[in-house]
Formats: sequence, C-alpha cells, structure tokens
Amino acid sequence: MGTEGSRREALTVVLLCGAWYAASSASNVVGKLVLTDFPFPVTVTMVQLLSVVLLSAPALAACGVRRQTDFPRRYYLRTLVPLAFAKFLTTICSQVSIWKVPISYAHTVKATTPLWTAGLARLLFGERVPRGVPLALVLIALGVGVASATELQFDALGLGAALAAAALLSLQHLFSKRVMRDTSVHHLRLLQVLGRLALLLFTPLWAWADGPALLAGAAPRAGWAAGGALLAADGVLAWLQAVAAFSVLSRVTPLAYAVASAAKRAAVVGASLLLLRNPAPPLNLLGMALAALGVLAYNRAKLQARRAPTLPV
Repeated sequence: MGTEGSRREALTVVLLCGAWYAASSASNVVGKLVLTDFPFPVTVTMVQLLSVVLLSAPALAACGVRRQTDFPRRYYLRTLVPLAFAKFLTTICSQVSIWKVPISYAHTVKATTPLWTAGLARLLFGERVPRGVPLALVLIALGVGVASATELQFDALGLGAALAAAALLSLQHLFSKRVMRDTSVHHLRLLQVLGRLALLLFTPLWAWADGPALLAGAAPRAGWAAGGALLAADGVLAWLQAVAAFSVLSRVTPLAYAVASAAKRAAVVGASLLLLRNPAPPLNLLGMALAALGVLAYNRAKLQARRAPTLPV
C-alpha cells in the first residue's frame, strides 16, 4: 500500500473511531434512561440482538457485502456458538452494570479488560506479559479499587456484572479476530451471524425471565409510546456502535484496538458525567483517572514489546 493509500486508511480508521465513540456514548446514555424507566435488562438485551439481525441484512445488501460464508457444522458448534454465547452474556452483563451503577463507574470497572486479557493470554496461549505490564495492571486495579471505595451509588451486582462484561469482552475480541483471520468472513457478516445465533439461543431465556412480567402488563413508566420509542432507539444505537467496533477491529491489530477501546471508554465516561450529571466525588474521579492511566501504560508497554503500530487517536 502506497503513502496515499496508507493515509486514506488511517483517515478511515479515525473516522470510524469517532463514529464508534459517539454511538457508544449515545447508546450508554439512552440505555441508562431505558433501564431507569423499564428495569428489564434481559428484554433490553434481546431488543439489541433483534436490532442487529433486522438492521444488518438491508445494510449489508445496500453496501454490497459478499454473501454469507458457509461455515462447516463443526466450526459452528466449536467456535461460533460459544462466540454467540459470549456476545449475549457480554451484552446482558453490560446492561445490568449500567442499570445498577452509574455509567462512569461501570466503564471504569470495564477498564480491567487488560487484566483479563493478560490472564486469558497466559491461560490459553502461555504468553508471558512484557516488562512494564505488571505495574500497569497494578495501577488499573488500584484505580478501580479507589473508584469502588468512593462510589456513592455502589452496588455489588453492578460491580460483578461490569467485571464479567470486561472478561467476556476480552474473550470475544480475541476469538472474533481469529474467526475473521481464519475464514476471511466479512466483519459485518460475522456480526450478523453472531447476533442471529445469540437471538435464537436465548429467546427461550428471555421468555422465561421476562415473559410472565410482560404478559402481566409490565411496561415503561412513561408508557409504551415514549418508552417503546426509547427502547427502539437504544437498539439502533447499540447496532451502530457494534458495526463501528467490528469495522475498527477488522482494520487494526488487537493491540491498536485496545488503545482505541481505552479512548472510547474515556469518551463514554465523559459523556455520561456531562449529560446524566451523576455525582462523582474528587477521589472517585481520581480512581477513574488512575484506571485510565493504567490502561494507557499497559498499551504503551505492549506496544514497546511488540513494536506494533498504534492508532492515530
């Protein structure tokens, strides 16, 4: 690729990152409003998965994306079904976390993703962490600890859900990248396949968990007209941010993606503090800053060890 092509690709990645940050911030803020008015995270998760299935098909056709890859049955069972399972669990854990605790705190906890990434890489592939990484991981843990100790709206379930989402997200990104590399499937087609599988697998769980309450008349406090519109908007925004995230993931290395993800998390925290105005004491903000600094130090240490290019963000 020539210099002009490299610049065009870099500009594309920057624009995609901007769209990702904006869509993710809007999705989290709208999701918080939805769950405050309609506290059914499983239903919100299923609406998001349904949005992926319904919106991906016309979008892929309009963009001329090649037809679906024919995966062998064994590949479906050994790789795609577990990935769909991880996608569903990641989504529902994220919804529970922003339902129970402020978005800013939930995303501070999700900054532990490098901790999970290092642990999973060691467990699954025997990788040792480069020099400088252990100190960064300690800094992340310290930041999350300070934020947790000073969080005015602390909730144990919210903390656990955010930690689970961070761990599952690490696993999902790791194996999604591997699927794209091994099968050459288009990244948006993979998103559609995983969304459809997750929807099929977990519709019975949704019917069991929320079905009785919905049949009994459970509804948003603002009514289905306003609450339903907000729920639909949340589904569309979740789809848009997933499209942007998969588009970035398909174009960069996992390390560069981690850098972009850290910047996105800071954008979401800032947007939530600005728009939702949840109270955050100085020590709480210090904990968030320490966690963010730890993530940046982690990415820098990994970058120096691998000598890999990073994103221009």
